[in-house]
Amino acid sequence: MVEHPVLADRLSVMRDQATSYVVFRQALYEAAAIMAVEVARELPVREVEIETPLESTRGLRLRDEVTVVPVLRAGLGMVEGFLRLLPDARVGHLGIQRDHDDHAPIDYYERLPPGLPDARVYLLDPMLATGGSAVRALDHLTRAGARQLALVCLVAAPEGLTTVRDAHPDVIIWTAAIDRGLDERAYIRPGLGDAGDRVFGTV
Repeated sequence: MVEHPVLADRLSVMRDQATSYVVFRQALYEAAAIMAVEVARELPVREVEIETPLESTRGLRLRDEVTVVPVLRAGLGMVEGFLRLLPDARVGHLGIQRDHDDHAPIDYYERLPPGLPDARVYLLDPMLATGGSAVRALDHLTRAGARQLALVCLVAAPEGLTTVRDAHPDVIIWTAAIDRGLDERAYIRPGLGDAGDRVFGTV
């Protein structure tokens, strides 16, 4: 759980059904940027020699490459927040949608960058509901060689957390809120609606 007053404020803006897609998109970007700062605390560093304008000194640089992989579509809204902090990060994409009848994940797109086995890989998806899409995405990433994985979401249902932990117990899950649970349509309650639709203004 990431606890931060500005993050809590942005999440409340996103939950409000009166929030326009323009404001929702901006709040998602800002929330993702805060999450990126918190998540990046765990990144390892290495010592380097630096020549300042006045003298030599020692400093710290990030040790590993970073890759961010949004789950399309809603995860796209989180990418810029991460790239603002980690501009050298590679970006992959996974297209996974949920069947509206049985809620099973359906793959429709995969484009992953090289170097996954040695990179810190962050899977981005604003909502963790049933966990089916997250597990499918993590399966793709592990098959592609990713070994240092974390899932970053903003709102999670207890059911989704359990599903991901059971399937990928070594994956760290970062979230800004754990909501009450899922309704009969497998929507998170209270949730924030369909994040993809609200990001792209299709509702």
